[in-house]
Amino acid sequence: MFLRSGLIRSLLVGIPIGVTFFDSIGYVARVEGVSMQPTLNPADSEGSSDFVYLDRLPLRNFCIDRGDVVSLISPKNPSEVLIKRVVGLEGDLVVTKRYKKPLVRVPKGHCWVEGDNAGRSLDSNEFGPVSLGLLTAKATFILWPLSRFQNLSSADVPAAIYSY
Repeated sequence: MFLRSGLIRSLLVGIPIGVTFFDSIGYVARVEGVSMQPTLNPADSEGSSDFVYLDRLPLRNFCIDRGDVVSLISPKNPSEVLIKRVVGLEGDLVVTKRYKKPLVRVPKGHCWVEGDNAGRSLDSNEFGPVSLGLLTAKATFILWPLSRFQNLSSADVPAAIYSY
């Protein structure tokens, strides 16, 4: 009886703590696809996926910078979560690759995101500027495979971004 009540008590305390942590602080996610190659899932690791730590704290105050890798809810399919790089922030003038306009000024409360593998990415070149409210977390570390364990620091953004 003691073991059972101790287990129940542990679950009653542990589950809310775990839910709060994953909802507020961060979580580990598997990255699938080729849109962020070579940064994530590089070609030499065919068939394997990177696991990244997604930190929710930087987005509480929309503390993102150009070059950050973020997760976001897909504007085209809200049941999908995407991983992309922020290449433009509000006010920036972006030279687009495949978008309907060759130049786009990123509106207030939005950002421009692109995959590192430009030819194989569903990103802002398809759906335009992304509302900051769709960003869910900032990818800060590659955790797995261990041979690729590293900090995902912000990368330099392309010269096609003009900040004002």
